[in-house]
Amino acid sequence: MSKNKKHKKFYNMNSEKNKNNQEKLSKEEQKIVEKVEEKAAEEVEKEEKKEEKKEVSEEEELNLKLADAEEKLAAEQDRYLRLSAEFDNYRKRTLKEKSELIKFAGERTITAILPVVDDFERAMANLKKDESTNEIFKGIELIYDKFIKILKQEGLIKIETENTDFNTDFHEAIAMIPAPEEDKKGKILDCVQTGYMLGDKVIRHAKVAVGQ
Repeated sequence: MSKNKKHKKFYNMNSEKNKNNQEKLSKEEQKIVEKVEEKAAEEVEKEEKKEEKKEVSEEEELNLKLADAEEKLAAEQDRYLRLSAEFDNYRKRTLKEKSELIKFAGERTITAILPVVDDFERAMANLKKDESTNEIFKGIELIYDKFIKILKQEGLIKIETENTDFNTDFHEAIAMIPAPEEDKKGKILDCVQTGYMLGDKVIRHAKVAVGQ
């Protein structure tokens, strides 16, 4: 075998060996790359899970904040409704007290005037008996009618007693007298003092004599 052939054979053997080494290194490198890629994929997956957890956590936090805000809003609305109801009750109570105060003041004043009305009626009854005082009677009667008209405008109502049944809600019996007829029993036969109402309230009972 010549020298050139030997050299060529040796070269070919080295080439094959280098090729195998290169193939071997490529496989190892490929495994390393695959491992790196797998690890990188795992890291990416972990990061994605973390982000998902973070998003869920943020959503839960927002939901908690929203629930807390709704609870506070409901509490404020309830407080507002309670305050509104309390104010409305206070307003109604104040108006009622004011109305009662005005009514009481009017009642007290009119009750104090009633004896003057009685004096008018007694004076008119006496003047009516004397014909010589007819003109005076007419003048006093005119004043009396105007006076009673004003009191009626303020809510004064005369309690009727003529031919009516005795009623303790409106009448005060000061005498029991024999009834002239059977159907007069339990009825009012005479009124000694006129009774009055102010609106729907009795401010003075009529003093009457009742048949028995």
